[in-house]
Amino acid sequence: MDKNFIDYVKICCRSGKGGSGSIHFHRDKLTSKGGPDGGDGGRGGHIILRGNKQLWTLLHLKYRKHIIAKEGENGGSALRSGKQGVDEILEVPLGTIARDVETGRLECEITEDGQEIILVPGGRGGQGNHHFKNPTRQTPHFAQPGEDGKDEWKVLELKVLADVGLVGFPNAGKSTLLSVISAAKPEIANYPFTTLVPNLGIVKYRDYKSFVVADIPGIIEGAHEGKGLGLRFLRHIERNSVLLFLVPADAKDIVDEYKVLLNELKQFNPELLDKQRVLAISKADLLDEELEKEMTADIKKRLKGKNQIEFMFFSSHTEKNIMQLKDTLWRKMNEHEF
Repeated sequence: MDKNFIDYVKICCRSGKGGSGSIHFHRDKLTSKGGPDGGDGGRGGHIILRGNKQLWTLLHLKYRKHIIAKEGENGGSALRSGKQGVDEILEVPLGTIARDVETGRLECEITEDGQEIILVPGGRGGQGNHHFKNPTRQTPHFAQPGEDGKDEWKVLELKVLADVGLVGFPNAGKSTLLSVISAAKPEIANYPFTTLVPNLGIVKYRDYKSFVVADIPGIIEGAHEGKGLGLRFLRHIERNSVLLFLVPADAKDIVDEYKVLLNELKQFNPELLDKQRVLAISKADLLDEELEKEMTADIKKRLKGKNQIEFMFFSSHTEKNIMQLKDTLWRKMNEHEF
């Protein structure tokens, strides 16, 4: 398994304490008892998430369990404000979401390069004593203390950003398809769970267009309950606009296998069923023309009405219908654009 692909980290974030306001009175050669001139404290450092399109993993944060921002400086005399605490900026891949550990609440998501979101704000700096002067209180001997920083546990999760997500059981031919339609070079072997991390491939399309396909590790029945590797990777298909279901032509029952995959997604997140879907039957080079016709008729008969789905046979080895598959995916991706 690629140990460099980390898509989940739990970190303790401590933002900086705000600096205290100053209690000071103006003094110089000519003034022995001047008015209050205590400056404000600087705010404590924020902990900030920043999107970086060059990153593809949260590995760099795996061993940084404690993220601590600097405190703000105290205010000074002559209305001098204290310096702000230095912010702690965490660079993260696009597709990263942050949750609060205690509540589980989704707090933010990073989807653009350079996008910055304050994950944990620093404490506000306290006001100096000059703020508290009034006609009846000419010499306030107090100032505001700085606000404490926050100490919070956060979870960062990475959800791969792709246009098309490949869904299928282990060894359905997803990695092979990705290697044929894109420049991606996933590991390919004839045993389950060859793909242990999401592989992304950029697919070149007509007229210099392109789209991104993610090969998600094969799910198995019960993935939504945490069996196999499925649950860990199902979240990566939540962002895909089109789901491409892959079932091999030599499966015991193509329709049943498709329905099992569909049910796994439904159990994990029913909203996944609102996405555009295409059923692609791989390894079509194993079929002769007559058998393919028979199978087509059977699938049409069993997947009609509410279960209707566009489907096609293809072969990664002979590249049969590969271009037609790209055309179908492109059309599905753009069907609901306004």
